[in-house]
Amino acid sequence: MPETPDPQVRKAIADRIRYYHDLGIYDFYRRPIEKSQPASAVTLPSTILDDTEVPTDMPKPRTAVATAKAADRESDLRLIREDIGDCTRCRLSKQGRKQIVFGVGNPNAELMFIAEAPGADEDERGEPFVGRAGQLLTNMIKAMGLGREDVYIANIIKCRPPGNRTPERDECETCSPFLMRQIEVIKPKAIVALGAVAAKTLLAVNAPMSELRGKWYDFRGTKLAVTYHPAFLLRDPRQKKETWKDLQMVMKDLGLPVPEKPQE
Repeated sequence: MPETPDPQVRKAIADRIRYYHDLGIYDFYRRPIEKSQPASAVTLPSTILDDTEVPTDMPKPRTAVATAKAADRESDLRLIREDIGDCTRCRLSKQGRKQIVFGVGNPNAELMFIAEAPGADEDERGEPFVGRAGQLLTNMIKAMGLGREDVYIANIIKCRPPGNRTPERDECETCSPFLMRQIEVIKPKAIVALGAVAAKTLLAVNAPMSELRGKWYDFRGTKLAVTYHPAFLLRDPRQKKETWKDLQMVMKDLGLPVPEKPQE
Protein backbone atom coordinates (compact mmCIF):
# COMPACT_ATOMS: atom_id res chain seq x y z
CA MET A 1 0.00 0.00 0.00
CA PRO A 2 1.46 3.42 -0.95
CA GLU A 3 2.45 5.74 1.81
CA THR A 4 0.04 8.61 2.44
CA PRO A 5 1.82 11.99 2.24
CA ASP A 6 1.60 14.35 5.18
CA PRO A 7 -0.87 17.29 5.06
CA GLN A 8 1.73 19.75 3.73
CA VAL A 9 2.57 17.50 0.79
CA ARG A 10 -1.13 16.93 0.10
CA LYS A 11 -1.72 20.70 0.07
CA ALA A 12 1.26 21.26 -2.23
CA ILE A 13 -0.07 18.69 -4.69
CA ALA A 14 -3.57 20.22 -4.57
CA ASP A 15 -2.09 23.67 -5.25
CA ARG A 16 -0.13 22.28 -8.19
CA ILE A 17 -3.25 20.70 -9.66
CA ARG A 18 -5.06 24.01 -9.25
CA TYR A 19 -2.18 25.70 -11.08
CA TYR A 20 -2.44 23.25 -13.99
CA HIS A 21 -6.22 23.75 -14.11
CA ASP A 22 -5.67 27.49 -14.45
CA LEU A 23 -3.48 26.71 -17.46
CA GLY A 24 -6.24 24.63 -18.98
CA ILE A 25 -4.66 21.23 -18.22
CA TYR A 26 -7.17 18.74 -16.83
CA ASP A 27 -5.88 15.32 -17.83
CA PHE A 28 -3.32 13.59 -15.57
CA TYR A 29 -1.86 10.13 -15.51
CA ARG A 30 -0.31 8.06 -12.75
CA ARG A 31 3.10 6.45 -13.16
CA PRO A 32 3.55 3.08 -11.50
CA ILE A 33 5.44 3.20 -8.22
CA GLU A 34 8.76 1.42 -8.42
CA LYS A 35 10.08 -0.31 -5.31
CA SER A 36 13.27 1.72 -5.40
CA GLN A 37 11.32 4.98 -5.71
CA PRO A 38 10.38 6.73 -2.44
CA ALA A 39 6.75 7.71 -2.06
CA SER A 40 7.70 11.38 -1.75
CA ALA A 41 9.08 11.28 -5.32
CA VAL A 42 5.77 10.18 -6.83
CA THR A 43 4.08 13.22 -8.32
CA LEU A 44 0.47 12.07 -8.18
CA PRO A 45 -0.07 8.88 -6.14
CA SER A 46 -3.51 7.30 -6.19
CA THR A 47 -4.22 8.32 -2.62
CA ILE A 48 -4.06 11.95 -3.72
CA LEU A 49 -5.92 11.60 -6.99
CA ASP A 50 -8.81 9.93 -5.21
CA ASP A 51 -8.82 12.20 -2.17
CA THR A 52 -11.67 14.66 -1.72
CA GLU A 53 -9.21 17.47 -0.94
CA VAL A 54 -8.14 17.65 -4.58
CA PRO A 55 -10.03 20.53 -6.24
CA THR A 56 -12.56 19.10 -8.68
CA ASP A 57 -14.86 22.06 -9.21
CA MET A 58 -12.52 24.07 -11.40
CA PRO A 59 -14.35 25.72 -14.31
CA LYS A 60 -13.07 24.74 -17.73
CA PRO A 61 -11.52 27.48 -19.89
CA ARG A 62 -14.05 29.62 -21.70
CA THR A 63 -12.71 28.55 -25.08
CA ALA A 64 -13.19 24.89 -24.21
CA VAL A 65 -16.70 25.51 -22.89
CA ALA A 66 -17.66 27.56 -25.95
CA THR A 67 -16.30 24.88 -28.28
CA ALA A 68 -18.27 22.17 -26.50
CA LYS A 69 -21.46 24.22 -26.53
CA ALA A 70 -21.04 25.04 -30.21
CA ALA A 71 -20.55 21.37 -31.06
CA ASP A 72 -23.64 20.40 -29.07
CA ARG A 73 -25.75 23.10 -30.69
CA GLU A 74 -24.54 22.24 -34.17
CA SER A 75 -25.53 18.64 -33.51
CA ASP A 76 -28.94 19.70 -32.20
CA LEU A 77 -29.52 21.91 -35.23
CA ARG A 78 -28.62 19.02 -37.53
CA LEU A 79 -31.22 16.87 -35.77
CA ILE A 80 -33.88 19.54 -36.39
CA ARG A 81 -32.88 19.67 -40.04
CA GLU A 82 -33.13 15.89 -40.27
CA ASP A 83 -36.59 16.02 -38.68
CA ILE A 84 -37.71 18.47 -41.35
CA GLY A 85 -36.46 16.17 -44.10
CA ASP A 86 -37.80 16.84 -47.60
CA CYS A 87 -40.86 18.40 -46.01
CA THR A 88 -44.33 17.90 -47.48
CA ARG A 89 -46.28 19.15 -44.45
CA CYS A 90 -47.90 22.08 -46.29
CA ARG A 91 -48.89 23.08 -49.82
CA LEU A 92 -45.60 24.87 -50.50
CA SER A 93 -43.88 21.54 -51.17
CA LYS A 94 -46.04 21.24 -54.30
CA GLN A 95 -45.87 24.85 -55.43
CA GLY A 96 -42.45 25.02 -56.99
CA ARG A 97 -40.02 25.25 -54.10
CA LYS A 98 -36.62 23.73 -54.95
CA GLN A 99 -35.25 23.04 -51.47
CA ILE A 100 -35.55 23.69 -47.76
CA VAL A 101 -33.86 26.89 -46.56
CA PHE A 102 -33.05 25.97 -42.97
CA GLY A 103 -30.94 28.73 -41.46
CA VAL A 104 -27.32 29.81 -41.31
CA GLY A 105 -24.87 31.31 -38.86
CA ASN A 106 -23.26 30.89 -35.49
CA PRO A 107 -24.99 28.30 -33.27
CA ASN A 108 -23.68 30.26 -30.26
CA ALA A 109 -24.95 33.59 -31.59
CA GLU A 110 -26.13 36.21 -29.13
CA LEU A 111 -28.15 37.87 -31.89
CA MET A 112 -30.65 36.20 -34.21
CA PHE A 113 -32.42 37.70 -37.21
CA ILE A 114 -35.75 36.19 -38.28
CA ALA A 115 -37.60 37.13 -41.48
CA GLU A 116 -40.68 35.69 -43.15
CA ALA A 117 -39.60 33.39 -45.99
CA PRO A 118 -36.87 32.65 -48.53
CA GLY A 119 -36.97 34.22 -51.98
CA ALA A 120 -35.84 33.00 -55.38
CA ASP A 121 -32.09 33.37 -54.72
CA GLU A 122 -32.41 31.68 -51.34
CA ASP A 123 -34.45 28.85 -52.83
CA GLU A 124 -31.74 28.36 -55.44
CA ARG A 125 -28.84 28.27 -52.99
CA GLY A 126 -30.53 26.88 -49.88
CA GLU A 127 -29.33 29.73 -47.66
CA PRO A 128 -31.30 32.68 -46.26
CA PHE A 129 -30.59 36.25 -47.38
CA VAL A 130 -28.22 35.77 -50.31
CA GLY A 131 -29.91 38.08 -52.86
CA ARG A 132 -30.09 41.87 -52.94
CA ALA A 133 -31.95 41.99 -49.62
CA GLY A 134 -29.30 39.68 -48.21
CA GLN A 135 -26.54 42.04 -49.26
CA LEU A 136 -28.31 44.85 -47.47
CA LEU A 137 -28.78 42.73 -44.35
CA THR A 138 -25.06 41.91 -44.43
CA ASN A 139 -24.29 45.65 -44.52
CA MET A 140 -26.69 46.22 -41.63
CA ILE A 141 -24.89 43.57 -39.59
CA LYS A 142 -21.51 45.11 -40.46
CA ALA A 143 -22.79 48.51 -39.35
CA MET A 144 -23.43 46.94 -35.96
CA GLY A 145 -19.78 45.92 -35.77
CA LEU A 146 -20.54 42.24 -36.43
CA GLY A 147 -20.26 39.78 -39.30
CA ARG A 148 -22.70 37.21 -40.64
CA GLU A 149 -20.55 34.58 -38.94
CA ASP A 150 -21.39 36.18 -35.57
CA VAL A 151 -25.18 36.00 -35.88
CA TYR A 152 -27.81 33.43 -36.85
CA ILE A 153 -30.32 34.06 -39.65
CA ALA A 154 -33.54 32.14 -40.23
CA ASN A 155 -37.10 32.51 -41.52
CA ILE A 156 -40.57 31.79 -40.20
CA ILE A 157 -41.11 29.32 -43.05
CA LYS A 158 -38.41 27.37 -44.83
CA CYS A 159 -39.85 27.09 -48.34
CA ARG A 160 -40.24 29.82 -50.92
CA PRO A 161 -43.89 30.80 -51.53
CA PRO A 162 -44.74 30.96 -55.25
CA GLY A 163 -44.02 34.40 -56.69
CA ASN A 164 -42.59 35.46 -53.30
CA ARG A 165 -46.12 36.00 -52.03
CA THR A 166 -46.76 36.57 -48.33
CA PRO A 167 -46.89 33.29 -46.40
CA GLU A 168 -50.34 32.14 -45.40
CA ARG A 169 -51.22 31.76 -41.74
CA ASP A 170 -51.52 27.96 -41.88
CA GLU A 171 -48.12 27.75 -43.59
CA CYS A 172 -46.55 29.75 -40.78
CA GLU A 173 -48.28 27.61 -38.15
CA THR A 174 -47.06 24.42 -39.81
CA CYS A 175 -43.45 25.49 -40.18
CA SER A 176 -42.81 27.76 -37.19
CA PRO A 177 -42.41 24.91 -34.64
CA PHE A 178 -39.10 24.07 -36.28
CA LEU A 179 -38.03 27.70 -35.90
CA MET A 180 -39.00 27.57 -32.23
CA ARG A 181 -36.70 24.58 -31.81
CA GLN A 182 -33.87 26.48 -33.52
CA ILE A 183 -34.33 29.39 -31.13
CA GLU A 184 -34.38 27.03 -28.17
CA VAL A 185 -31.06 25.49 -29.27
CA ILE A 186 -29.27 28.75 -30.09
CA LYS A 187 -30.56 30.64 -27.05
CA PRO A 188 -29.80 34.12 -28.40
CA LYS A 189 -29.75 37.10 -26.07
CA ALA A 190 -31.76 39.11 -28.58
CA ILE A 191 -33.91 38.47 -31.63
CA VAL A 192 -34.63 40.98 -34.38
CA ALA A 193 -37.83 40.30 -36.31
CA LEU A 194 -37.43 41.58 -39.87
CA GLY A 195 -40.72 42.78 -41.27
CA ALA A 196 -44.37 42.65 -40.34
CA VAL A 197 -44.99 38.97 -41.09
CA ALA A 198 -42.14 37.80 -38.86
CA ALA A 199 -43.11 40.21 -36.08
CA LYS A 200 -46.81 39.39 -36.12
CA THR A 201 -46.19 35.64 -36.26
CA LEU A 202 -43.69 35.61 -33.41
CA LEU A 203 -45.62 38.02 -31.19
CA ALA A 204 -49.10 36.77 -32.17
CA VAL A 205 -50.32 40.33 -32.63
CA ASN A 206 -51.92 42.25 -35.48
CA ALA A 207 -50.50 45.75 -35.44
CA PRO A 208 -48.77 48.05 -37.93
CA MET A 209 -45.00 48.35 -37.98
CA SER A 210 -45.25 51.87 -36.62
CA GLU A 211 -46.63 50.44 -33.38
CA LEU A 212 -44.38 47.38 -33.24
CA ARG A 213 -41.03 49.11 -33.63
CA GLY A 214 -38.94 50.94 -31.05
CA LYS A 215 -39.47 48.72 -28.00
CA TRP A 216 -38.53 45.38 -26.55
CA TYR A 217 -40.82 42.39 -26.26
CA ASP A 218 -40.44 39.32 -24.11
CA PHE A 219 -40.44 36.31 -26.40
CA ARG A 220 -40.20 33.07 -24.44
CA GLY A 221 -37.64 34.60 -22.10
CA THR A 222 -35.66 36.24 -24.92
CA LYS A 223 -35.77 39.94 -25.80
CA LEU A 224 -37.23 40.65 -29.24
CA ALA A 225 -37.11 43.84 -31.29
CA VAL A 226 -38.88 44.64 -34.56
CA THR A 227 -37.54 46.49 -37.59
CA TYR A 228 -38.13 46.73 -41.32
CA HIS A 229 -37.32 43.90 -43.70
CA PRO A 230 -34.31 44.67 -45.93
CA ALA A 231 -36.44 44.03 -49.04
CA PHE A 232 -38.77 46.82 -47.88
CA LEU A 233 -35.77 49.13 -47.40
CA LEU A 234 -34.75 48.50 -51.01
CA ARG A 235 -38.16 49.78 -52.05
CA ASP A 236 -38.22 52.66 -49.58
CA PRO A 237 -34.66 53.72 -48.62
CA ARG A 238 -36.09 56.57 -46.54
CA GLN A 239 -36.77 54.07 -43.76
CA LYS A 240 -33.10 53.16 -43.37
CA LYS A 241 -32.68 55.86 -40.73
CA GLU A 242 -35.51 54.39 -38.69
CA THR A 243 -34.03 50.93 -39.08
CA TRP A 244 -30.69 52.21 -37.82
CA LYS A 245 -32.43 53.51 -34.70
CA ASP A 246 -33.83 50.02 -34.11
CA LEU A 247 -30.41 48.44 -34.54
CA GLN A 248 -28.84 50.98 -32.18
CA MET A 249 -31.34 49.92 -29.52
CA VAL A 250 -30.25 46.31 -30.01
CA MET A 251 -26.57 47.21 -29.94
CA LYS A 252 -26.93 49.06 -26.65
CA ASP A 253 -28.66 46.09 -25.09
CA LEU A 254 -25.91 43.71 -26.26
CA GLY A 255 -23.17 46.02 -25.02
CA LEU A 256 -21.86 46.82 -28.50
CA PRO A 257 -20.31 50.22 -29.22
CA VAL A 258 -22.83 52.45 -30.96
CA PRO A 259 -21.46 54.88 -33.58
CA GLU A 260 -23.59 57.87 -34.44
CA LYS A 261 -23.86 56.82 -38.07
CA PRO A 262 -23.76 53.36 -39.64
CA GLN A 263 -20.68 52.37 -41.60
CA GLU A 264 -20.94 52.99 -45.32
